Amino acid sequence: MHTLPHGGLALSGLEEQLLHPGTKGLPLREPLRQGAIPVQGWNILRGDTSFPVAVLKESALRHNLDWMRAFCERYGVTLAPHGKTTMSPQLFGAQLANGAWGITLASATQVQLAHRFGVRRVLLANQLVARADIDSVLSLLHGDPDFECIVLADSLDGVARLAAAVQAKGLARPLPVLVELGLAGKRAGCRTPDAALAVARAAAQAEGLALAGFEGYEGLLVTHDRAADVAAVNTFLEQLVALVRGADADGLFGTPEILLSAGGSSYFDLVARGFAGIADLSRPVRAVLRSGCYLTSDHGTYYRQLKELDEREGRPQGGLRPALEVWSMVQSRPEPTLAILTMGKRDASYDVDLPVPLFIHRPGSEAVLPAPLPPGCEIVKLNDQHAYLRLPEGDPLCEALAVGDLVGCGISHPCTTFDKWSLLLAVDDAYAVRFAVNTFF
Repeated sequence: MHTLPHGGLALSGLEEQLLHPGTKGLPLREPLRQGAIPVQGWNILRGDTSFPVAVLKESALRHNLDWMRAFCERYGVTLAPHGKTTMSPQLFGAQLANGAWGITLASATQVQLAHRFGVRRVLLANQLVARADIDSVLSLLHGDPDFECIVLADSLDGVARLAAAVQAKGLARPLPVLVELGLAGKRAGCRTPDAALAVARAAAQAEGLALAGFEGYEGLLVTHDRAADVAAVNTFLEQLVALVRGADADGLFGTPEILLSAGGSSYFDLVARGFAGIADLSRPVRAVLRSGCYLTSDHGTYYRQLKELDEREGRPQGGLRPALEVWSMVQSRPEPTLAILTMGKRDASYDVDLPVPLFIHRPGSEAVLPAPLPPGCEIVKLNDQHAYLRLPEGDPLCEALAVGDLVGCGISHPCTTFDKWSLLLAVDDAYAVRFAVNTFF
């Protein structure tokens, strides 16, 4: 059986669980133990599964894991990939086994899920404010001395809420806090470096808290003007570095090392360069990247942005590879230039771009691999369960494409495809099913 490394996580229960008829993407007529999927001999191209079905190419996953590890080693940075991308314990395990320092998450319930499967270090890259959510995280820390959770604050009120909860809980160790620097008009974060430094002083002085560092999210600076983006990102990173130096000069840090974190999935190379080599402080600085979408990449927004990253890196070949595809079947050919597919908004991302039609295959044909679709094919619309595939007028495919043919689509922005599937199938390059990964959204 081919699987990804588990990183020490407790994944055996997933392999032992029973999957029942009605599990999306699977052709089940009776319950099946998940660990038995590899011996079923299913192949996507033979039409063995239900459709639509979401697949992950194992070779691309492994390539991307190795690529990111080498990237981090080259710049001397640490990776805590954002788990909200996949919310998959198996993929968390693969990332941890490949050198990830921890897992970044976005909510208290996500932290609980990660802890349940054995993740030992979490960066909660979001403000923790609800009483029940604060208590749930503190309960994990109180009951498990080996579990680490770093949280965020961007206001004096936020610091006060955290400090009061920690004191009420009687936590035996300080709660490490990162102060978030934000951007005017954007989402959370202090709007100025002076405001961030004021919050840092409050965290450093609050009983039960320890200032661990600063963080921000440069991904909010992505526009269509890439040159302006690069300049804005570099300025933002310089502000974060200056905050670290200022807070250290004031003796505010209360942890053995200083954490400095940023790095979405668009400009993490700029972050790595901007955070590299910070020295001459009172303690070591750990630069933490949080890119999550690197693992699967995509065929849309990140594909375009990562091509630019490759150019900045001077490495035009061998970059991150798209791993995630959604396969569906032609269910209707109502017009010569239109095919209706068995997938829709319930199955594939559409928040950034519509799915990208890539491949065609006819089950039962002699072809071992799918054929690329001709230029001009486009998904022009999605309903809940239908995709509108427009074919180029006059192309032979207008006559050849038939009901029952398979169409493989890439997606743009993997996060909002993962959350539509409780189970995805990992396949080899010939689309033979190797194993399954689960998600918990």
